[in-house]
Parts: sequence; C-alpha cells; structure tokens
Amino acid sequence: MKKLSFMLLVLLFVFIMPENGHAASGNNKIFLDGKELTAGQSVPVENVNGTIMVPLRMIVENLGYKVEWNQSAKTVTIKQEGKVIKLSVGQKTASVDGNTVILTEAPVLKTDTSLVPIRFISEQFGLLVEWDNKEKTVTITSPAASSDSGSSTGSNSSGEGTSTVTSPPDSADNLTMVNGVSFSGNQLIIAMDGSSEPKISVLNNPDRIVVDIPNATFSDAFGSGQSLDPNLQGKLDATEYPDVKEIRYSLFSSNPYTVRFVIQLNYSKDFGYSTSVDSTSKLAIVDLNAIGGLAAAGSTGTTNDTTVPPGSNGKKLIVLDAGHGAKDSGAIGVTGKYEKNFNLAVVLKAQALLKKEANIDVVLTRSDDTFLELKDRVAIANNLNADLFVSVHANSSSTSVASGTETYFKRDESKAFAKVMHKYLVQATGLSDRGVQYGNFHVIRETKMPAVLLEVGYLSNKKDEALLFTNDLQDRVAASIVSGIKEYLGIS
Repeated sequence: MKKLSFMLLVLLFVFIMPENGHAASGNNKIFLDGKELTAGQSVPVENVNGTIMVPLRMIVENLGYKVEWNQSAKTVTIKQEGKVIKLSVGQKTASVDGNTVILTEAPVLKTDTSLVPIRFISEQFGLLVEWDNKEKTVTITSPAASSDSGSSTGSNSSGEGTSTVTSPPDSADNLTMVNGVSFSGNQLIIAMDGSSEPKISVLNNPDRIVVDIPNATFSDAFGSGQSLDPNLQGKLDATEYPDVKEIRYSLFSSNPYTVRFVIQLNYSKDFGYSTSVDSTSKLAIVDLNAIGGLAAAGSTGTTNDTTVPPGSNGKKLIVLDAGHGAKDSGAIGVTGKYEKNFNLAVVLKAQALLKKEANIDVVLTRSDDTFLELKDRVAIANNLNADLFVSVHANSSSTSVASGTETYFKRDESKAFAKVMHKYLVQATGLSDRGVQYGNFHVIRETKMPAVLLEVGYLSNKKDEALLFTNDLQDRVAASIVSGIKEYLGIS
C-alpha cells in the first residue's frame, strides 16, 4: 500500500523546453519504479508558465489509488487510506483532507487527461521525481522503492541532464516555512512560520549581506505570491535603491534545508545594518537604514549599535498597505482592470510624496506585485511600532450603480484619524461621500496604532473605474493621503 505524504516538499529541477511553451508529447516518457507507463503511447507532458505538468490519472492509478472524475464540474477526486484529495481544472487551489493547498499552476485538461504540476505529485504522494531534460523523461520512485540515504537535492544550472525532487526528512513538520518577502524603505522583511533563527553574514567580492534561515524551505504560499522558478530561486525588484544591485533568494540547500536571501550591494558603502526577529509576528527584518560602516558590524553579521531604524530621531513612521497583490487580484472592474494594480499605483505615489517630508518615514507592506497574508501586513506595522497604518483599496458591488468613496475604522482610537483622512479623500476623488464607517477588517482590527482602510471608488461602476485608473486621480488621492496624515499628526 503506497503511503500518502502531506508535508510541504521541495522541488528542484532544471529544464529547457521548446519555445512554443510545451514539450512534444510524442517524445515524452514516464517511468514509475522502473516501469514505463503506457509504453509506446503518446504521453502528455507540458510546460505551462515554467511549470512541468504531468498526467494525474496515469500516475495515481498505477500507484493503486482510486480516481473519480466529475465531467460536469471538471473535478478530480483521489482516495486512498482514508485520505481525500480534490482538484478542479482551472483552479490553483486543491483540497487535501479539507485543507487548502495552493498549486503553482492550475490543472489543465488535454484530450480528457488532467495535467497537474509535477511538484504536486511529489508533495502529496511522497514520491521522488526526476525530470531528464535531454530525454524528456519523467522518472518517479515511490518511497518503498527509494533508498534511505537522505541525499541532498541536486540541480544542474546548465539546464542539461537531470534534477531531482527529494522528500524532506521525517522531521519535516518542524521545518520553518518562508511565506513571503518584501523590500521597502531599505528594509528586507521576511515572513516565516517556524522557530528558525536567521543567520546574517557580511561578505565581500562582491559586497553583500547574506541571510540564511536554517531548517527552512519555501511554503506553497510563497511560490504563489513571489517569483519562484522551478529551481526555487527568485529576485526582488530593488531598482529604487541606489545602494542595492539586486536581492535574490533560493533554497540554498536541502541537506540540511536552508533558505538563503542575498542583498548584493552596488559598491562598498559606509553604512551599517541591523537585524531583528519577532517570534510573535514571525518576521525577520534586515534594516539597511543605518550609519557607520559594514566593516564595523563585522563579518559575523552582528547588529550595528549605530543603526537608525525608521521612525527614529523624532520622525513619525507611516506604514502604507497596497491591498491584495499577485494571485489575489482584489476586485475586477467592469472592463477587467485589477484592484491590486490601482492600490499599488496610489501607494507608490503616496510613498514618493512622504519621502519629501523631513519628519516622516514611510514603509510599504508591498512595493510590487507580490502577495502577503493579512497577518503579515499587520505584523510589519506592529513589529516596526508604526505611528499610523493606511490600507488602500477600491470597492466593488453587485450593482453597477454603486459609486463613491468610503473610509473604514475598527478601533475607537482610529476614528479621529479616519475622519481626517476621509475629508481629504472625498475632496480628491470628487465622488459621492459614502462616509466614515465601522469595518471589522483584519488589517485595521489587529494593528496596534491608529489604522484606516480607504475604499477610493467602485470598480464595478464604469465611471468610477475609468476615473480610478487615471494618473490625475491617483496623484490627487496620493496627495490627499499625505495631507490627512500630516494634519492628524500636526505636521505643517
């Protein structure tokens, strides 16, 4: 009896596929425990947005699992040893014993065959999976037939030969899961779930700061929210920061498991850094806003005592939150425009204006199209002891006639802030004043400082949507956010 595994496993494989986006199915082969499946037949294996997709039924039925297909609902149900897995064609979420699992790509239907990410096969069935790029061959080894050597996952950066998916050790439940990362306000903020303590090092040639998180791997949520290629590598955009050349991350090792983040500098610069880990909020922060030298911090990565974190020296710290992001588009307008894009555009404009204020520091929860859980957005503000929190959104309704601007607060200490922000926001939009309202939203409920959520207009209203996606309106809204913040803080 084959054993199901529901741990978060790690996939490392390298591939180079044809330019037309999929492999020629006639050349593909799949081997399970040394036996070729459907020998002599065409086997569908495709590359969808960088994810290798393999036929689900062909594999699981040969493992002895029961497979049910619902034609009308386009759903697949797999049952074995009391475990139940459900997937739907076109949906990036699957159900595993009632728990939601995020897929790197949604299952697709090809000639009555459901194709699913090869990573899903390895993760949910405890299998070792190899992709041979030269031969276009998938080799699958079940746990019963695999060795107990526990060897490290291998990869070939040239894209040739084979790369292997290995199952984590029996203690995988103790692995720290890295859920998200952002770089804003010259701070690298890593959201994780686990007890691992990051280790910081300063290295030269080239100059860089290295953050290693031991006993850790990327969660599925990370791969859905941030760029993560099949080798479990990715980069963050740091083009706005002249000191930083690039920020990259990877699963550095699978024996032992280690996630690595690298902040590569453009040049050796006379500044320091500080690090902090909040065990409650599950955030690790590397703050580059410091004076002194990197050399003073030493090559061990110890904290530089001369750091100047955001909000210090009498400055007020504002956290701006662009709602939604990446897989979470937010509301979709009547012409197909995404709320997440509007939110980010306004927040970036507001950030640029706030940076001109001598008495204000600003940090963003996200500065590009990435995904953060609500709790991570809150944790950023709470961990930094921010003075104010502003979350920017656009609204939607089941009726196309709904229009106007709303501002929400949850806690009494936020009500006065909401009234000031709303006054300027309504002036900026020129839309109907729908008032200041009480709202039980997570980001304004769990934050510890005055916090508001701005609903600028309705994407479900054609006129509102057209207005929201103009630079003029976005500039006015950004300016209104700054004006409201300054009035509430008493800054002239």
